[in-house]
Amino acid sequence: MMNKDNSEEKISEENVRDNPDTGPGSGPEIPGDNPPEDGSGTSAGTDECKEISAEERLIAENAELKGKYLRLAADFENYRKRSLKEISDRSKRAVESFSIEILEVSDNIDRALKSDDDSRLREGLEQIQKILEKVLKSHSITPMESVDKQFDPNKHEAIAYVPSDSEEGIIIDEIVCGYCMDDKVIRCAKVAVSKGKEE
Repeated sequence: MMNKDNSEEKISEENVRDNPDTGPGSGPEIPGDNPPEDGSGTSAGTDECKEISAEERLIAENAELKGKYLRLAADFENYRKRSLKEISDRSKRAVESFSIEILEVSDNIDRALKSDDDSRLREGLEQIQKILEKVLKSHSITPMESVDKQFDPNKHEAIAYVPSDSEEGIIIDEIVCGYCMDDKVIRCAKVAVSKGKEE
């Protein structure tokens, strides 16, 4: 019996040596156990992850830029409204200040008209004229001198052309005074212009 067992063990060992593929760990290959030699499976998964990551990054950047744009647009709109309000407020304050000064002139006119004395009336009107000139000057509004000046359509409005000893085109009379604010003409003077001597 012992010889038979020993011979069987010896045959098994010989079979293992002659057929190494049948040794421990060998057996039929199971699909999917080993990755493809070309590494295509791992690469495809990595590329997909990269694509998803790039798309998400672009979406996030787009959302950030959109947020910045909306904030900038809102800030600009607020600035525009604030600027318009400030300009409007400044204009109202300027008109208010000018109106208060003009009301002083109106008060003096009322006092002059209530006077029964002609000499007092004239004196009152002269005072009113001085006050008005002072108010206008404080706002850089000054009268233009026109008589004996050359007619300028940018400053003068001719309402009559009359013969005179003056040269043609010279202003010989001023019907309504013209005014400037700083260097800008705000009202043209209405004048009579010489046609020159009649022959």
